[in-house]
Amino acid sequence: CVFFFFVFVFVVFCVFFLRIRRPPRSTLFPYTTLFRSLGDGNSMPLLGLGTWAAQSGGETRDAVAFALETGYRHIDTAKMYNNEQDVGQAVRESSIPRANIFVTTKLWDSDQGYQPAHDAFDRSVDQLGLEYVDLYLIHWPVENLRNDSWRALEEIKGSGRARSIGVSNFSHEHLQELFSRSDTRPVVNQIELSPFLQQPSIASFCRSEGIQLTGYCPLAKGRRLDDTVLTDIAEQHGRSPAQVMIRWALQKRQAVIPKSSNPARIVQNADIFDFQISADEMVRLDGLDDDSRFCPDPLSMP
Repeated sequence: CVFFFFVFVFVVFCVFFLRIRRPPRSTLFPYTTLFRSLGDGNSMPLLGLGTWAAQSGGETRDAVAFALETGYRHIDTAKMYNNEQDVGQAVRESSIPRANIFVTTKLWDSDQGYQPAHDAFDRSVDQLGLEYVDLYLIHWPVENLRNDSWRALEEIKGSGRARSIGVSNFSHEHLQELFSRSDTRPVVNQIELSPFLQQPSIASFCRSEGIQLTGYCPLAKGRRLDDTVLTDIAEQHGRSPAQVMIRWALQKRQAVIPKSSNPARIVQNADIFDFQISADEMVRLDGLDDDSRFCPDPLSMP
């Protein structure tokens, strides 16, 4: 009895004085298992960390390293972001095996064309310091160059240095043009998506063609977080409006890449796997679409 008494006292001391506790809830969820199969047979984690506007250097490197520790397995960058080197360093220095980390980067407008695209890809993998990328995207549909760029991407995929290839900001007209020139279809179209910008026409077209949607600006740049429908649903679940927006995207089977370099926000944005938005709540969120766009409209591009 005396022995068990001292064991009890020791446990109480550890819990209340040494603060021995489980890891935060967000580190316990299986981010690594939430994948979506792509049209080429590869798989992509649906939750990723966006790095647009993250400053090159320590800000990007620390954010990516922390996200990987937290459980993220999808990192999105681009030549235009000027932080590929820092993303690559964080990936290489991580204890996570490279095969378990999905890295996306993108071909910038000024590098489009057949040979320029090849050269730009070489520079990107050199900056990243990686042998391959998991997904290489054409960032914007540059007129008169996008089809030659796509031809280069096909060859890059054939070499194995890009496991999958896709596009970003392509309208259904841009995609149809691509289909008419190539037998290789993009497996991803990365576009601006949120409850306030749902783009039903291009979203429906991509689904019908087996193209996975990835949504950027999924939090509408934080400018609509005070919407009453959003805050009401968030309160019902004890979550933040941002978490509800991310969860909405996942339940729409969209990949989503919220950007942040704030460790608390990185954790919060990923802590969305243990609640479900009801069908009625999804209808309410679907009703928020008012075409609130914060980036250029691809429909205006010839």
